Amino acid sequence: MQHAVGSPLPPPHQQGHGPAAGWSGAAPHPGPHHPVPPAGAQAGPGPVHPPAGPPVFTGAGAGAQSGPAAPHPPGHPPAPHHAVPHHAPVPPTPDTTGHVQLPPGGPVPMPSAPPATGTPDPTSTTLAVLLIGPAGAGKTSVAKYWADHRRVPTAHISLDDVREWVRAGFADPQSGWNDMSEAQYRLARRTCGFAARNFLANSISCILDDAVFPDRPVVGLGGWKRHVGPGLLPVVLLPGLEIVLERNAKRSGNRRLTDEEVARIHGRMAGWYGSGLPIIDNSQLDVPQTAQVLNDVLSRSIASPPQW
Repeated sequence: MQHAVGSPLPPPHQQGHGPAAGWSGAAPHPGPHHPVPPAGAQAGPGPVHPPAGPPVFTGAGAGAQSGPAAPHPPGHPPAPHHAVPHHAPVPPTPDTTGHVQLPPGGPVPMPSAPPATGTPDPTSTTLAVLLIGPAGAGKTSVAKYWADHRRVPTAHISLDDVREWVRAGFADPQSGWNDMSEAQYRLARRTCGFAARNFLANSISCILDDAVFPDRPVVGLGGWKRHVGPGLLPVVLLPGLEIVLERNAKRSGNRRLTDEEVARIHGRMAGWYGSGLPIIDNSQLDVPQTAQVLNDVLSRSIASPPQW
């Protein structure tokens, strides 16, 4: 593309080239205001233009002229170009993210022995808690509140949430307990166990919630112990049937059960009485009050872990 005045456009920017390195091979373009001087004549004063490229020296001393390279006599090598030195870029500072070494999660051991004097403080201790209860007991609400108000990092892991990761082909237990619904339940429990172990290995407490039945020890409590570890502290949340029915009525979607199903589940949960596990009746307690009672129960469990 020709221009009436000025130099031609620079070539596209390439690696190692730019304003600092110059544009090689670009000479002033003659135009109406820039007549080409005759051969051997000195160029007179004229408009000053940016240099078209790095200076090319054709001789030594004060008489050296800069401009296009002149033909070299036969047998004489061309004079070397004196290019502006190109400095290697300074390597960037390593990004601090993505370099954190995460220890693998192993089975959760029993909580550390409490001090000889004083009561163990469950709010500042790294713990693994399993909150058990029927639908409508308030497990999820209490678990979230308890995790939110801890003095140490704490995660809440809900088995129902993980079960519902399965979208197409979800086996809803309300449609009948069968091999597929049990398989998805076991997959969800194992996934929750892996997550809990990884969090705890990195000093993050966990509270898991699940409707574990006492009459299915292999599928329920025994499975949690296998996947998390012997240090898991189970606590049963079991309000009265009328409270459970009232709370269940406020639910929606597949989380809401029929009254008959709620009553059946609640009756099976009564089997936890006499099991040795701590039980909280939160019929007359709100969520913060229940969380406080949970702390009291966990304090005793740390001092004397339940046998299960």
